Amino acid sequence: MPLKRLNKRWIAVAACAAAAATGVYVAAQPVASGEQVIRITAKKFEYTPPEITLKKGVPVILELATEDILMGFDLPELKVRADIVPGKVTRVRVVPDKVGSFEFLCDVFCGSGHEEMGGKITVVD
Repeated sequence: MPLKRLNKRWIAVAACAAAAATGVYVAAQPVASGEQVIRITAKKFEYTPPEITLKKGVPVILELATEDILMGFDLPELKVRADIVPGKVTRVRVVPDKVGSFEFLCDVFCGSGHEEMGGKITVVD
């Protein structure tokens, strides 16, 4: 086997391992005592609940799960991004640092209704 092909395979293996390690880290976010946990379920082609209200500066754990296929959760204005893997719970800690309404969306193509899949987080004082 040529050396270039072998190197490409090892690079691919290393990239997959790094992605898996990141996913494990995100999924392993611990819940501190007294921290609010909000469970969000993703399924073709919706999030439940679709709207959430948070307080500025108050930490919250978003507990993400999917009922069917691999999904994404992207909340760019609050710098939150996670994969939602079937059969696993992904926990993401959020500390909103600004007031307003912010859209979240699925950023992993999940089928014909993917473009409509989203929700809103409103941050209040």
